[in-house]
Formats: sequence, C-alpha cells, structure tokens
Amino acid sequence: MKSRDSAVRLKRFEANEKACKVADLEHMIREFEQMAVDLDRQISAEEDRTGVKDIAHFNYSTFAKAADQRRANLRASIEGLVAKLDAAVRERDAAQADLDAVMTSEPRELERGRRRPERVAGIVMR
Repeated sequence: MKSRDSAVRLKRFEANEKACKVADLEHMIREFEQMAVDLDRQISAEEDRTGVKDIAHFNYSTFAKAADQRRANLRASIEGLVAKLDAAVRERDAAQADLDAVMTSEPRELERGRRRPERVAGIVMR
C-alpha cells in the first residue's frame, strides 16, 4: 500500500510540475506579446513625431529602428515559446493520464493487498 501511495504522490507531483510549466510558458508568451504591442505603439509615436515612416530612409529615427529590432526579437522569442508550450502541453497531458491510470488502479491494488497477507503466511483462506 505504501508503494502505491508513493507512486500516486510522485505522479501527482509530476503532473503539478508539468501544469506549472505550461502556466509559466503561457504567462511569458502573454508578457512578450504585451511588450511587442507596447513597442508597436512607441514606434508609431516616434514615426508620427519625426514624420518619417520609411525605415530605409536616411533620416529614420534610430530609436524606432532599435524598437523595431527589439519587437522582431520578441516575436521570434514568442514563436520559440509557442513551440515549447506545445511540447509542455503534451507532457502535461501525458503526466495527467499517468496519474489517472495510477488513481484508477486503486481497487485492484486494494484487492491484491488484502490477499497478500494470506498467501505470505502460506495459508490460503477463502
């Protein structure tokens, strides 16, 4: 019975860790998306302020260029995090399935646990 309890605790811990990882990745993606939106606003404001909207123009704002590069980096990071999130969701679902399998095996384990002491003693009582 103790080994089953340990297995259940281990599977529950693993499932919780995977769920936390998914939540963390989702939170990071939301934060990065918000930062990219903020950079969009800053770039628009800078372009309106300077009157130059063509990034190839020699008089384009260096602040807007730098913000554009940061926004591109954030979007690349978001794409990478989305890929990690997909993998983490699959791992979380697998861990939850393992936990469910261990939890549903309880009745069989209880029946085995009741029979074992009788067999260990060498007496089969039915």
